Amino acid sequence: MEEGYAPQQVFNADETGLFWKKMPKRTYITKEEKALPGHKPMKDRLTLLLCGNASGDFKVKPLLVYHSDNPRVFKRNNILKSKLPVMWRANSKAWVTRQFFVEWVHEVFAPSVKEYLQEKNLPIKCLLLLDNAPAHPPGLEEDLVEEFDFIRVKYLPPNTTALLQPMDQQVISNFKKLYTKSLFRKCFEVTNDTRLTLKEFWKNHFHILNCVHLIDNAWNQVTYRTMNSAWRKLWPDCVPERDFEGFNEEIVDDIVSIGQSIGLEVDNEDIEELVEDHSTELTTEELEHLQNEQQRILAEDMSSGEEEGKEDIPSSVIKEICAKWGDVQAFVEKSHPDTMVANRAVHLFNENVMSHFRKILQKRQKQQTMDKFLIKDLPAQKRQKREATPEVPLPDVFMEGDSPSRQ
Repeated sequence: MEEGYAPQQVFNADETGLFWKKMPKRTYITKEEKALPGHKPMKDRLTLLLCGNASGDFKVKPLLVYHSDNPRVFKRNNILKSKLPVMWRANSKAWVTRQFFVEWVHEVFAPSVKEYLQEKNLPIKCLLLLDNAPAHPPGLEEDLVEEFDFIRVKYLPPNTTALLQPMDQQVISNFKKLYTKSLFRKCFEVTNDTRLTLKEFWKNHFHILNCVHLIDNAWNQVTYRTMNSAWRKLWPDCVPERDFEGFNEEIVDDIVSIGQSIGLEVDNEDIEELVEDHSTELTTEELEHLQNEQQRILAEDMSSGEEEGKEDIPSSVIKEICAKWGDVQAFVEKSHPDTMVANRAVHLFNENVMSHFRKILQKRQKQQTMDKFLIKDLPAQKRQKREATPEVPLPDVFMEGDSPSRQ
């Protein structure tokens, strides 16, 4: 065709669900979870939009949609969402909307692809291939600002997504296996390097910020060979002949090995089933449970925010006051003529007043200790470098023309 594209210039994006706190069904954590009344955290779901090019050497920063815009752990650790390795958005059902998708194209996809093409000394033009999901607006090209008019958008023919869409050809499932592997490794590190048991970590310390770290780690680990080979059915000319047999099996074997080392009863079938479960949609009842839980957490946050407002005193000031009180206590105990009266008064003041401030210090110190281990600097998005490849003739599905009707 006249307007040819190199594999580096052709991209595919697709959404997928992730039950970020879900464990294989046979583990004791899952069994305990099923016994709990009300909301089940393992049903806590987010949606990711993953995108990469046909050459496999550039993966775009994902869009992540969650049901909370500013989770408690973000507030506690002063997290700037703009600095996360994902574009963070939120709505009650944790679904990608047209608005979120268009924002992602303008704020993430277009500028990062333009920069990538400039680095590769390639013509500033690209093709974004999409399926007919409701979040993908048919008039996307018309909505792009002039700066990003180098983007062309084409849609897969209806009912061909599962067969042709590159992200569905092992990329997403590979990512989910790598996420599970990172999750199990985090559990292994915690149980080895802290005094926490696996159940304590899982129940009280594994939060959505940990999940973001794991998503970033897993997405960076998806290799360019995996990304490139996913185009074999749709655009075979851009995929060199390679032997990929056994790669996914190795990841699953690693997950099982790590899981068994931390005392989980898992095998390869459990992991495959877990990865498959991520694609399951929530029922209306489960969505209602999630929304009720969100309202409960929001109410708790508002309540705890009022309480913590009284605690909003710098730790250095509290330590200074405690030290001064220690001097006063020592003076009173030494100088007061009635030892029993002095001791009683000191004890009452310690129990009813100073203990409050000491607990604040202890709570902060404990949280800081856990955060140092559990919350590390978010790594910068890593790009896998690869030599430029020549232009490859595109298959008919890429050819210019009217987009297929939206379903």
